[in-house]
Amino acid sequence: MTRTLPAQRGAVGCFLAVALGGTTMAQDTSSFDVAHGAQAPVTAAARVFGFRDHAALWFSLGVGLLVMQVGAYLTPALGAPQALLAIVAGSVLGAGLLAWVAYLGCSHGLSSAALIGGAMGSAFAILPVALNIVQLLGWTAFELAVMRDGSTALLQRLGLEARWMPVAITLFWGGLLTALAAGSMVGLVRRFVSRYGLPLVVASLLWLSWHFGKQLWHTGFAAWWARPGSGGMNALQALDLVVAMPVSWLPLVADYARYGKNPGSALRGTWLGYALANLWCYALGVLIMATATPDANLVTTLLLAQGGLIAFGLIMIDEVDNAYGDVHSGAVSVHFLSRSAFSVRSSGMVLAIVATAAALVLPMQRLEPFLLMLSSVFVPLFGVVIAHWTFGAAAAQRSIHPGQAAIWLAGVAWFHLGVRYWPEAGSALPALAFTAGATALLEMMTERKSRKAALAD
Repeated sequence: MTRTLPAQRGAVGCFLAVALGGTTMAQDTSSFDVAHGAQAPVTAAARVFGFRDHAALWFSLGVGLLVMQVGAYLTPALGAPQALLAIVAGSVLGAGLLAWVAYLGCSHGLSSAALIGGAMGSAFAILPVALNIVQLLGWTAFELAVMRDGSTALLQRLGLEARWMPVAITLFWGGLLTALAAGSMVGLVRRFVSRYGLPLVVASLLWLSWHFGKQLWHTGFAAWWARPGSGGMNALQALDLVVAMPVSWLPLVADYARYGKNPGSALRGTWLGYALANLWCYALGVLIMATATPDANLVTTLLLAQGGLIAFGLIMIDEVDNAYGDVHSGAVSVHFLSRSAFSVRSSGMVLAIVATAAALVLPMQRLEPFLLMLSSVFVPLFGVVIAHWTFGAAAAQRSIHPGQAAIWLAGVAWFHLGVRYWPEAGSALPALAFTAGATALLEMMTERKSRKAALAD
């Protein structure tokens, strides 16, 4: 078990060497992040992501301790078959929405901020894009806190404990994130995530699945499978909970998909990669808690498992790319708002430093409700974005599209009304369906009016 720390140092060293663009492998792609900001479409020469790159990136981003912990909430409220059905359906549906936005971003070569600007209007888009930066800063700080707490628990398991350790660990992960923000996003995805990160993460998930699956089988799989749910959550609420994770990535996906070689591979790779990761991690969370003692949490159960220290350490390293994904996308949004005055790399480094400071001083247990409240803004927003770019992308650009803006605000209200008055129906999917349907109708009506006007002329 004492070999875990040297293994982590080797992986982190490889991570830095590849992502910073200091090696020959990264030099061929490092200029893309500088040359292509958030305003204009990515050129054909910079479109280097293939199916494997998209799939590896989104599988890696879909894996995380937070996903497993949310999965653990499904049982015992639901029986095992009902929980598995919600996990499969929610993962396929949620990843499908993510893939749809990836398809649109790749088709037009535009960043997420530019897609929002096209749907809402160039001036009005300042509001949601600025809120997205705040959201991404918060999620980065939250990810750093998750990595800090997980790393602290891992080191305590090894017998290492000191009062200053949480601060030092936070600064370590924050420093690593800042260094990665200074490097090449394209090089990081193609060189580290696809070639090194993905096999390590898959190996850790396979080991944990085999270990806890074997344990559950010996302790009574049939009885667990047949046990009814205790109540407190219905099928729609469970579906909403599973969809929440992929939907939370909607404001980021186009920032990476725009580097795809073709829209079809971006859609398929994003869909397959994220759906598999989401399904696996939610199911693993259910499986782990099915074998845990009543007073144990998921992290403790993982660390006590045979080989759990190594698997947990690899998952901790994989958490870095989740934080990096938030930082890079936030930097692209800053670049969009500043009209290219600030580079993506310098903005990313500043955001990483701010997020590290926030992780050191903010009460993380109070941050999650705030972030979830912000998420209620972006679920309805991307219903509008998806419908606009699917049905009305040829519309003329204006400072504000009043119809789309009104639909978005109504969707935010719909989301919160659902939480309060009809929670049994869920909130995310109904709000997204409302804004997407209303925007699609508006776009088709606008297109019909334009055709009539053209015929009249």
